[in-house]
Amino acid sequence: MGDLLSMQAALAASHTRPLDVLCLGRAGVDLYAVQKNTPLEAVTQFNKSVGGSPANIATAVARLGGRSGVISVVANDGLGRSVVQFLQRNGVDTQGIKTSQNRALTSLAITEIQPTDCQVVIYRQNAADLQLSPADIDPAQLASSKVLLLTGTAFSAEPSRAACFHAMACARAAGTQVVLDLDYRPYGWQSEDEAATTLVAASAQCDLLIGNLEEFAILLRALPAGTGPQSLLTASLQTVIVKNGAQGCEAFTLGGQVYRQGIFKVTAQKPMGSGDAFAGAVLWALCQGQEWPQALACGAAAAAINVSRDTCADAMPSLTELNVFMAQHALMPPE
Repeated sequence: MGDLLSMQAALAASHTRPLDVLCLGRAGVDLYAVQKNTPLEAVTQFNKSVGGSPANIATAVARLGGRSGVISVVANDGLGRSVVQFLQRNGVDTQGIKTSQNRALTSLAITEIQPTDCQVVIYRQNAADLQLSPADIDPAQLASSKVLLLTGTAFSAEPSRAACFHAMACARAAGTQVVLDLDYRPYGWQSEDEAATTLVAASAQCDLLIGNLEEFAILLRALPAGTGPQSLLTASLQTVIVKNGAQGCEAFTLGGQVYRQGIFKVTAQKPMGSGDAFAGAVLWALCQGQEWPQALACGAAAAAINVSRDTCADAMPSLTELNVFMAQHALMPPE
């Protein structure tokens, strides 16, 4: 389908669609320690928020004024209802969220708040979001969005894996741009080799692939030695974004362009959330017609704002906050 220009052209052609980004996968509950820089065993109070990369990314898009939605499954209990209500309060379309009827549980993460070595305990036994099935995918809903965003965790088990591949096929048939955020979580997979093989197959069906160095290292296990992220580019997969933490990121396009992006330096309160803020802001910017340098700068700013705050979904910036931050902070050159 070409490089950046063709992706932008596809997004521009779909400007009448009611949604900008439809996110498929985890939508769960996060409990953040109130006592900062305190070991989890000593924490006595927590703030409840929403978590899971797809829910976070959808919130990021909506906070910036975009139109987002979530496809997922939550438990038939107070935690599941609280996830849906949070998303609705933030302007996220929740018609794609199903309620589990078989006692599956909403994903739960409990975390310390400290800048580094932040312990996170995650409960995903019988996870509701992994109960998403192909029958839960509505092709008309996918055709109503400019972008379908999936994360790697949703491919880690059946029936969610089959639902993901089915959703990608429906989206591509409808001319919806498909984005995969690798979001590799080792606890969800049987092995690294299973993850690598599955994620390589998924990346071949998307238009944009996003991941950090560690995630690409897992994916590339399934490819010949010496293969780099750029070699994943095909007529279908037209852009690959490689995130490298404090060193910034690089975006490689099929047309041969390489966009290098630095970071905005801030005092971080915790390490998580930045990747979801980055992805949400980049996708929002692309849907607004911005080009890669501007979109990546928006992503870097949103990531910086998020890590400077003490939650993830609740820490996503509004458009006003993003614009003020970018006007007041210097963008560091990529290292």
